[in-house]
Amino acid sequence: MKCQSVTLNGGFKMPIVGFGSGGIKTADLMEETLNTALEVGYRHIDTATVYENEHLIGSVLQKWFSAGRLKREDIFITTKLPNYALQPDKVEEFLRASLAKLQVNYVDLYLIHFPVARVETAPNEPCSLLPTDHIAVWKKMEEQVELGRAKAIGVSNFSQRQIERLINNSTIKPACLQSEIHLYLQQESLVNFCHSNGLVVTAYSPLGHPGIGDWLKKRGMEKDYLPDELSDPTVQQIAKKHNITTAQVLLKFQIQKNIVVVPKSSKPNRLRTNFDLFSFSLDDGDIKALADLDKGERARIFEYKNLNGEDHPEWPFPKRR
Repeated sequence: MKCQSVTLNGGFKMPIVGFGSGGIKTADLMEETLNTALEVGYRHIDTATVYENEHLIGSVLQKWFSAGRLKREDIFITTKLPNYALQPDKVEEFLRASLAKLQVNYVDLYLIHFPVARVETAPNEPCSLLPTDHIAVWKKMEEQVELGRAKAIGVSNFSQRQIERLINNSTIKPACLQSEIHLYLQQESLVNFCHSNGLVVTAYSPLGHPGIGDWLKKRGMEKDYLPDELSDPTVQQIAKKHNITTAQVLLKFQIQKNIVVVPKSSKPNRLRTNFDLFSFSLDDGDIKALADLDKGERARIFEYKNLNGEDHPEWPFPKRR
C-alpha cells in the first residue's frame, strides 16, 4: 500500500500516516510490531525520549538497513526533546542520545515535547517546574538543523500564542505541531492557524485513545470523562455505509483535513486497517456529521494533571474548571 505525504516547510516529504510507538517497551513486541508495520508499508515512525523505546526501534531498523530491505532515506523518523531537558544546554545532549539509540545520523523531525520545563524525577515523584525560555531553546534547536542532526524542527502540545512567538523570533520556522486531536477534540482554530502559517499538523491519539483510563490512573492523571469514539453511533453508521472500520472513519476524517495521524496499535490486523486509508473517501455529508461531534476542551484526554502546572506562565491549555 502506498501512503500519501504532506510537505514540511523545508521541502521535505512526511508520510501522512505514521506508526505511533508509545507504550511499546519490550524488544520482542517492538520487533514483531514494527516488522509488521514496515511490511504493511509504514514509513513514518513516531517516537520520543520519554517513550523509552528509541533503542528498540533502532535495532529493528538496522536489521532492515543491513539486509538491504530499506535505506535510511526511505524512513521518516520523528522524536522529541523531553520537558525535563527543556533547557538550552540540554538540546544537543539529548538529540545526540536519541540518535545513538536510533542508530542513525539524523532524524527527519525533532520536536519539543511539552512547553513547560520540569526537573527530572523518578516515576510518581512530585514534579518541580522550572522557568522556561522557548526562544533560547529554539535557537539550540535551529543549531541542530544547521549541524545536520535534524532535517526539520517543531513543537508538541504548544498553544497558538507560543507557536506565534516562535514564528516571530526564529530563523528556522517551526515545521510541525503535534497535538492531541481527535473526533471529540478537533481544535479547528489551532489547526487553521498552523496551516495558514505553514506548519504541518500531526494528530496524536487520533482514535481518542481507547483503553487509556488505566494508563492515566497509574500516572495520577485520572479523568472522569473518557468516551469511546470508536463506538459513536454516527461513526458506526458511516463505517457501515463505506464497509470500513470505525477506526478508519476516524483516521480518514483527519487526513482529509490534511492532518497527519500517528495511531498506536500492536495488533497486526489493526496496523493494516489503520494504514489502508487511500482506497476510499468520506463524502461531504460524512465530514459535516463528524465535524458536528466536536466537544471541545471537555474531551481532552491528556491534561497532564501530574505536573500541577496550570499556574506556570507557559501552561498551554485552558485551566480546568
